[in-house]
Amino acid sequence: MNPSSYSTETQFLEKKSLKVVTGKNADWSELAKDCVCLANAKGGIIAIGIEDDSAEPPADQKISVELREKIQKRIGELTVNVAIAPQLDTATNGGEYIRLTVARSNSIASTSDGRYYIRISDTCKPVLGDDVSRLLNERAATPWETLTNLEVPRDRIDTAKTQKFCQDIRNSDRVKSSVKEKTDAELLDHYSLTEGEWLTNLGILCIGQRSDRARLGTAPVIQFLKYDEQERKVNKLVWDDFSLSPLELVPTVWQEIPDFRERYELPDGLFRQTLPLYDETVVRELLVNALVHRPYTQRGDIFINLFRDRLEIVNAGTLPLGVTPQNILHTTVRRNEQLARVFHDLKFMEREGSGFDKIYEVLLSQGRSLPEISEGKALDRVQVTIYRQILKQDVIDFIAQIDAQYQLTQRERITLCLLAQHESLNARELGQLLTLPEDNHAIAPWLGKLTNYELVKQSGKGQATRYYIDPELLRSTQLRIKTTLQRIEPHRLEALILEDLRHYPKSSISAIQDRIAPELLRSRIKRALEKMVQDKTIDFEGENRGRRYSLTANSN
Repeated sequence: MNPSSYSTETQFLEKKSLKVVTGKNADWSELAKDCVCLANAKGGIIAIGIEDDSAEPPADQKISVELREKIQKRIGELTVNVAIAPQLDTATNGGEYIRLTVARSNSIASTSDGRYYIRISDTCKPVLGDDVSRLLNERAATPWETLTNLEVPRDRIDTAKTQKFCQDIRNSDRVKSSVKEKTDAELLDHYSLTEGEWLTNLGILCIGQRSDRARLGTAPVIQFLKYDEQERKVNKLVWDDFSLSPLELVPTVWQEIPDFRERYELPDGLFRQTLPLYDETVVRELLVNALVHRPYTQRGDIFINLFRDRLEIVNAGTLPLGVTPQNILHTTVRRNEQLARVFHDLKFMEREGSGFDKIYEVLLSQGRSLPEISEGKALDRVQVTIYRQILKQDVIDFIAQIDAQYQLTQRERITLCLLAQHESLNARELGQLLTLPEDNHAIAPWLGKLTNYELVKQSGKGQATRYYIDPELLRSTQLRIKTTLQRIEPHRLEALILEDLRHYPKSSISAIQDRIAPELLRSRIKRALEKMVQDKTIDFEGENRGRRYSLTANSN
């Protein structure tokens, strides 16, 4: 790894100050924890002697050989099932640091006092309770994909599937030339479809014969169920004969469900534009996610449930360890690494971790709500729900016009769509919609250059910072967005409250909101009332739901 690669911590790289292993305050337990994290994930490197805000060690930093040996000894004492290799390296500036390589553990790694951790993205997370058993199940010494326990000979392949796979790999612009030059047999080895004289489980899934795929026991079965207005089943399609590989299931399911070709007709001046009830990009992405990230060590069908107002994709098993419905937009964990690589190289899926970003972008740009993700650990399933209703048709026209003028990034487009739908959001509200931590710095990459382009305006500070689309921009694009109080400034809101209480003294917060601004969030009304109480322009009596507000004598 080049020293320049140490600029940013990743899932495979952690930087540590030299203080963690030197001096009276050396924190060996912290280093042991990070080693366990990497060992339980995919392995990685800990650069000891490089600060978090630096890409290189201090130029005059020197490290003794004894320290390297001490690290080897102490980590061995403080961890279980952790294999490390400390190496003394010199950076381009002449400074020395220790490059501590942590191998992926074939069994669960832990600290010597019985604590478990795993690395998710660039963060070390503790593993507690039932998740310990999940970690045990997902930490097999040999991944399920590369097992050859069925002992299916490598010449027992489906010739047509194999030829198409090799041809598609060679035609893909995501595959290196050196890989394309391999023979068919070498390609199968390269993608872990074969191992020695046998087909792997992944090979049986992708290029094996139907009878062998059925013998796997966990090859995917997909059921499509359609329900009417009363949620009574009116249609059913099933792909359960194991004749199709996961690579063939995605296009086949899309083509064979006629409901996916239904479209809206939306008025557009003298003309009409059409919009799919369910976008192909979204549906295919959800199917790919269901196939690539499902646990192939357990049985369970994939259900596509089509209701009058929504589409549900239900998959067996829980989310990969470390991924939750709250962090799915920002966290990437591959459960089936080799299958994911096959799907990526054949262009069935985007780069790692970008699937839900694309789903968010497409749904929001079509004026629809965000997807709902739920995980039922008791029922052992994951469900993603998308709704067909278009919340704001004007958003479609707005985003189309902006796209024609600006080259926005995916994150910028998602943020702009959210603000177009809600007209105005404060930092806390925007962060919640994007499932970001309560940190203003976390929002900055999602805003990107929107404020520089003056597409988005902001007012206020901290978590109270309010973001909204420039009214002049809305007028220039001739959108028919109804005027509301969403962008009202705090002092004008206070003036409205004063005028309301002048006519209706001893009013509750709900009564005030109903009269002056029912479209605003109650939290904004509450913050304004609290400030006015602090400024002694209004007073209150009672507590909690019984609280009533009135003007003070100075305000009358």
